Amino acid sequence: MNFRMSDAILGIFVVAIIGLIIVPLPEQILSVLMIVNISIGSMVLLSSLFSNESLDLSLFPTMILITTVFRLGLNISSTRLILTKADAGPVVEAFGEFVSGGDLVIGVIIFIIITIVNFMVITKGSERVAEVSARFTLDAMPGKQMAIDADLNSGFIDDKTAKERRQKVQDEASFFGAMDGASKFVKNDAVAGLLISAINIIAGLVIGMVTRDMEFGQALSTYTILTIGDGLVSAIPALFISIATGVLVTKNQQKDKAMSETLFMQFVGSPLVLYLVAGVLVLLGALTPMGLAVTLPVAIVWLVLASRIQRASKVATVEEEIATEDEAAEETRKPENVVNLLQVDPIELEFGYGIIPLADVNQGGDLLDRVVMIRRQIALELGTVVPIIRLRDNIQLPPNIYSIKIKGIEVARGEILFDHYMAMNPGYVEEEIDGISTTEPAFGLPALWITESQRERAEVKGYTVVDCPSIIATHLTEVIKLHLAELLTRQDTQTLLNNISEVHSALIGELTPKLLGLGEIQKVLANLLNEHISIRDLPTICEILADYAPSIRDTDVLTEYVRQGMSRAISKKVFLNPTNQVITLDPAIEQMIMSSVQHTEQGSYVALDPQTLQNIIIKLKKEVQKLSSLGLQPIILTSPIVRIYFKQLTKQYIPDLTVISYNEIEQSVEIQSIGMVSV
Repeated sequence: MNFRMSDAILGIFVVAIIGLIIVPLPEQILSVLMIVNISIGSMVLLSSLFSNESLDLSLFPTMILITTVFRLGLNISSTRLILTKADAGPVVEAFGEFVSGGDLVIGVIIFIIITIVNFMVITKGSERVAEVSARFTLDAMPGKQMAIDADLNSGFIDDKTAKERRQKVQDEASFFGAMDGASKFVKNDAVAGLLISAINIIAGLVIGMVTRDMEFGQALSTYTILTIGDGLVSAIPALFISIATGVLVTKNQQKDKAMSETLFMQFVGSPLVLYLVAGVLVLLGALTPMGLAVTLPVAIVWLVLASRIQRASKVATVEEEIATEDEAAEETRKPENVVNLLQVDPIELEFGYGIIPLADVNQGGDLLDRVVMIRRQIALELGTVVPIIRLRDNIQLPPNIYSIKIKGIEVARGEILFDHYMAMNPGYVEEEIDGISTTEPAFGLPALWITESQRERAEVKGYTVVDCPSIIATHLTEVIKLHLAELLTRQDTQTLLNNISEVHSALIGELTPKLLGLGEIQKVLANLLNEHISIRDLPTICEILADYAPSIRDTDVLTEYVRQGMSRAISKKVFLNPTNQVITLDPAIEQMIMSSVQHTEQGSYVALDPQTLQNIIIKLKKEVQKLSSLGLQPIILTSPIVRIYFKQLTKQYIPDLTVISYNEIEQSVEIQSIGMVSV
């Protein structure tokens, strides 16, 4: 059946339900629809019993609404027939006579008991459980989302699994919220059934005695039996729906096991429990008037079942041991079992056992949450996606040491003092405090380890005080920023381009692969990240590349044009004061550098003789030291054509040096030269 046909049938069914309320039905059709109603209630109940989890029946609230309206429509139709013809068809009459068994009082009592059980026990309980489940599910959403982020960050799950789990959390919240409202339909349906039954009896007595000239007893018997039959025909599927509602909102996820198997294993799966129950039954039969004739057969059943479960358990244990040994042997023999060992994580944070409490959520550690925030922070600041950061303990490391690895190679490590804080003098605090001397790992600043009792005093004096997780997170952030260019892969570049392609499809279609290949775009972005220039405004970068790529293929030169096009962002990042001091480059040095540039197929480089290069670096360090002594950030200003080559020369000696060209400065920025590098 195609979707359109099924949609049409569903639409016709819902419209027909509304028609039941308006259009009178013959007894035969009404009887068939009542049987259909009972069968639908049975299907809903059995489906809820056999589902593994609540979300397997995600449309259950909608089903409750449809079946409730259907049932009420049948009630209205049957009431119309009862009051107009004193006959509602063979199904209603059969139910009424079968339950009453020839005794009107017994029939009324049985009907009232069934209605009370449905309304007071099952419906009220289901409503309360649905309400509590909805509240707890909504309250637990933030915690579940954080747990998913933590698992994703630590590498336990991949992006696809994380997306599926987030969707499941949202679906659970929507489902239990809808169930909270749908349970009101079930409750009010039971109330409506009671009112309709009362109306049928009272109105039937009046109509029977006034318009049909019946005696009081005859009218009471006729309309009461019909009302009981009609009420039971509606109450039975309503009872099924109520039970199904209760089962569904109290069901926990059973994963791959059926509910019947889980119930059996949890309540009668222990042979000891069954042996004890059998013993209790034998004692009851021997020591009380019940007699062994009543209790002994049941006790024998439990004893036989316990014996069979015990034998099956022993066999399963032996089979499991054999299977485990075979599986281990098979895994050892597999030639491809070393493939997983060949995978290298882009970023790893390893730590000794003394740092485990900082990463263990159960012990109050929030290091995992901080790692999540690092990825978000870098995405906002530099516009690129940081790969998954693996966190793992390493017993080979000293207890308080952590190691940061990039592509499997350690690039940094640090040491913390557990239950201590790191205090750093921002430069203007004169009064010293007691502590253990150390060095801040991210920036190499002098610092002190202080205790919790000294923290408040240090903060009052003006020290910057940070806790251990913040130290590790800051160090990790700086290391990632330093190596972000090499972490950017072609796949990451494709992901970034795909992210903007929906809005800028014409731009991306023109740029790649017609003008530039994916690898060339990646190199330009890596060049920008290498100097901590944000690539978040990727559409602007691609626009500039599309303008210059037809005539220029050198990615280094293209990078310079992109930087000039992003002068506003660069100026905002570098020049923070109304008037900014810079160091300029002697035109003679610029001319010397340009005359030494060598162009090859792999790119361009500067071939200065070692003595000249050494003299330039010495002069440069002298000027940088002068600027640093004044508390200013060293900034070298060069001509546009020289900037990239001078940055290449100085990167090995002064990695953090900021080198910009005249074309990268906004017109509103005021600069002042306070030094010149010359030879």
